[in-house]
Amino acid sequence: MTETTHVTSCPLNCWDVCGLKVTVNEGKVVRVDGDEHHPITKGNICGRGRMLKERVNAKERLLYPLKKVSGQFVRISWEEALDDIAGKMRKLKEQFGPTAVLHSHDYANNGLLKNLDRRFFNCYGGATELIGSLCWGAGIEAQTWDFGNAYSHAPEDIDNSRHIVIWGRNVARTNMHLFERLLAAKKRGATIVVIDPLFGPTARIADQYVCIKPGMDAFLAMGIMKELLRLGLEDRAFIKQHTIGFDDVKQLLQTISLAEIERHTGVSRDQMTELARLYGDRPTATYLGLGMQRYANGGNTIRWIDALVAASGNVGIPGGGANFGNLQVGECFDKAALTLPERKTASRTWTMMKQGEEILRANDPPIGMVIVTCGNPLAQVPNTNLMKKAFASVETVVVFEQFMTDTAAMADYVLPVAASFEEEDVYCSSMYHAYLNYGPKLVDPPGEAKPDLWIWTELAKRLGFGDDFAYTREQFLAMALRPLEHHGITLKRLKTEHRVLLPVEPVPWRDRRFQTPSGKYEFTSTIAKKKGMDGRLQIMYPAESEESNPALAAKYPYRLLTIHPLRSNHSQHYPLIPALQTVRIEVAADVAAAKGLADGDRARVYNDRGSLVGTVKVLDGAYPGTINIDEGQWGVFGGPVNVLTSDLESDNGCGSALYDCLVNIEKVTSEAK
Repeated sequence: MTETTHVTSCPLNCWDVCGLKVTVNEGKVVRVDGDEHHPITKGNICGRGRMLKERVNAKERLLYPLKKVSGQFVRISWEEALDDIAGKMRKLKEQFGPTAVLHSHDYANNGLLKNLDRRFFNCYGGATELIGSLCWGAGIEAQTWDFGNAYSHAPEDIDNSRHIVIWGRNVARTNMHLFERLLAAKKRGATIVVIDPLFGPTARIADQYVCIKPGMDAFLAMGIMKELLRLGLEDRAFIKQHTIGFDDVKQLLQTISLAEIERHTGVSRDQMTELARLYGDRPTATYLGLGMQRYANGGNTIRWIDALVAASGNVGIPGGGANFGNLQVGECFDKAALTLPERKTASRTWTMMKQGEEILRANDPPIGMVIVTCGNPLAQVPNTNLMKKAFASVETVVVFEQFMTDTAAMADYVLPVAASFEEEDVYCSSMYHAYLNYGPKLVDPPGEAKPDLWIWTELAKRLGFGDDFAYTREQFLAMALRPLEHHGITLKRLKTEHRVLLPVEPVPWRDRRFQTPSGKYEFTSTIAKKKGMDGRLQIMYPAESEESNPALAAKYPYRLLTIHPLRSNHSQHYPLIPALQTVRIEVAADVAAAKGLADGDRARVYNDRGSLVGTVKVLDGAYPGTINIDEGQWGVFGGPVNVLTSDLESDNGCGSALYDCLVNIEKVTSEAK
C-alpha cells in the first residue's frame, strides 16, 4: 500500500485556520496532522481539526439525493432532483419573482469558492438573502461605526504588548495559537488579564481574573474609563487630534457612579482602578471575544471597549489594538468577480436571526422555497421552535448536506455534498492571522455526493444561465486572486508554497487615518446617524435582565450562556463523538446550592420559549446565577439549546442576542425521567 501525505488547510469556521498534513491511502484519508511548517499554527491543531478524518470517512455520510415522499425519504437520481428543484424555481420566479426563494446559509466551512452561491442567486435574478450574523455581526458593525472597519493586529504583534487583556474570548477553546502566544508573553513578563463570567483554562494562566456579570461588560469599560480620566491617564493628544465625540462620552460618564457600575458588574472599584492604570501604561492589547456582543446591548458593549482602547491611546500603536475581526484579509480578493452583483434584478433582505419570523409573515411575495447551504439553522438559529414552524410552512425546503442534521430531516430534498479534502479551494481566517492557505482536492466524495459548485452549475444550466458557470475551479480561483497579482501572489505560487501572507497592515490605523466619514476615530458615530440611529454611546442593559425586565427576572432568575463546544465546530461533530451526545448543564455554585443540584444530577432548564433536560456539572469560579449549555447539540441527542434562546437582534440590528436569555432550572426526579 502506498501512502501519500499532502499539505492542506483546515476549512473550519474558526479563528486559527490551521495548516494541515493529510495522509491518504488508497483513496481514503487515514490521518490528519498539523503542518509544522505553517508560520502561525506550527503543527499544533485542535481536536476539531483532527476529527475531519472521522467526518470525511463517517458511515453516516449522505451518499445519494433524497426526496421526501409521504413523510419518508426515498433515493432519487441527481437528474430527477435537479429537474424538480429547477422546475419549482422557474415557476416561483415567473409567478412571484426571484425573492420567493430564500437562501438560508451560515459559515460551516470557509473556502473562497463558497461565495459562488451568491453568483448563482444573483444570476437567478436575486433571492431573499440573509444579512447580519449569529456569530459576530454586532461587533463588526460596532467597530465599523468606531473605526470605519474591523481590523486586528497581526498575531506576532503581541510580542510588543506590555499588557494583554483577554476580554470575553475563550482563547483556550477557540483560538489555541493565541493561547500559545499568551504563554510566551507571560514568560517574557507581560501582564495577562482575563475578563469573563466563566473561569476557564485561559483564566488559570492569567495574572488577574475579573469575574464579570454576563452582559454587563460595557459598564466595566465605563468604570475603567472613569478611573482613567480621574487619574489623568487618557491620551489627550490622540483624543484631540484624531477623534470626534469624546465630549459626549465624558458627559455620559458623569451620569453614572462607580458604585452603580460595581453593582451592575460585580467588579470592585479597586479592580477598575488597577485596570485603568494598566490601560494607561501602554501598549496594552485587547482581544475581544464574540459572546459579549450576543446581547440586545451587544453593539454598544463593543463600542464602549473600543472607546476605552482609543481613549487610553492604544489604537494604531504596536502592541495595542481592539482586536475583534480582521476583515482586511477578505478585502484582498475580487469577490465581485465571483458573485456578479450586477446581475441581481430584485432583492429582499432579512436578518439571519429573524428568518423564522419573516418566513411566517412574508406575503409580498411569500416564501415558496428555502435553499439551505453551509448551515444547520434548526440547531443554530435562535428560537428553534419558531424556526421549525417556519420551515414546516414552506412548500419546498432544499438542504445541501453531508449528514442527516436537524435541518436536513425537515427538508423535502436533501442533496449530498462534498466534504473537506474532497474539493479544491483556498482558505483564510477573517478573525486572526492573514495567511492564505491552499487546499487541494485529495480524495473523491463518497457515493454520489458532489461539490456545491457542481450543483450550482447543473441548476444554472437548467435555469438558462449555465454560461456563467462555465469555468473550472482553478479559473474561478484565479478570478478572485487577480488583485493580488501585483503583489506576486498567484494560484501557481500558492500551490507551490502552500500558504502565502496576504498584504495587510500588521498594525491597523498606524497612520491615524480611519475609514469613518470624518477620517477620525468616532466616539459618536456618523455612520450610525446616517442609518437613523443616535450614534452616541449609551447606558444600555440586556433585554432580559433585572434592570430591563424585573418581572421576567423574578420568574427566570438565571442567565444562560451558550458557548462554543470544545470538540465540535458548532453542530458538525456531534454525531461522531458519543461523549458529546448528552446535554450537559453547567451551573454556578450558588445555583447548585439554591436548587439542591450536584454533579451527575438530571435537571430541566426552561423559560417561556421551551425547555431542555440534561446532566448537571457544577462550575468553579463562574459568576453567580450563571448557567451554560454548549451550543450545537442535535435534537436526536436532546438539544438544541436554542429552544431556549430568543431571536432578538442586537441594538445595531446586525447580530444575534443568543446570550440575552433568562431561564430557571429544576431538578428532575427519577419518577419524572
